[in-house]
Amino acid sequence: MANSKIKTLRSIVPIVRRLRKRRKKIAFTNGCFDILHRGHVMYLSVARRKGDILIVGLNTDKSIRKIKGPSRPVQPERDRAEILSALQCVDYIVLFNESTPYRLIKAICPDILVKGNDWPVDKIVGGDIVKVHGGKVIRVPLLKGRSTTRILTKIKQL
Repeated sequence: MANSKIKTLRSIVPIVRRLRKRRKKIAFTNGCFDILHRGHVMYLSVARRKGDILIVGLNTDKSIRKIKGPSRPVQPERDRAEILSALQCVDYIVLFNESTPYRLIKAICPDILVKGNDWPVDKIVGGDIVKVHGGKVIRVPLLKGRSTTRILTKIKQL
């Protein structure tokens, strides 16, 4: 049985349209979420509280390899999507192949675009789209000392 939270770009657009008719505020964030950790969970929980619905753009394996190199991701995209879908704070997941979620953000046009405060506002992909449509770009604090890279480094040292 297919996971009802995992959507394609084509299938999420009419869902967003229906949610907007019901006056739901759409929050969006994106990432690799390769080895899900406490920092991810806290970040996604905060992102969800910024809107009524949280859509997560998830980099595909191909996209991650372009960004992080041939040894990543550690977990395949389907596993990462299923793990994210188990989180109560995540309403929908949409995988994207590109290096950035620009096309996805353009299609969804979220009310709130959420990124970690490690991203300068002017470097947040899709922020221009969201602002033009009256939405907000929100940067949230990250949990210090928590990262997939840090976990992988620690594992390699074992």
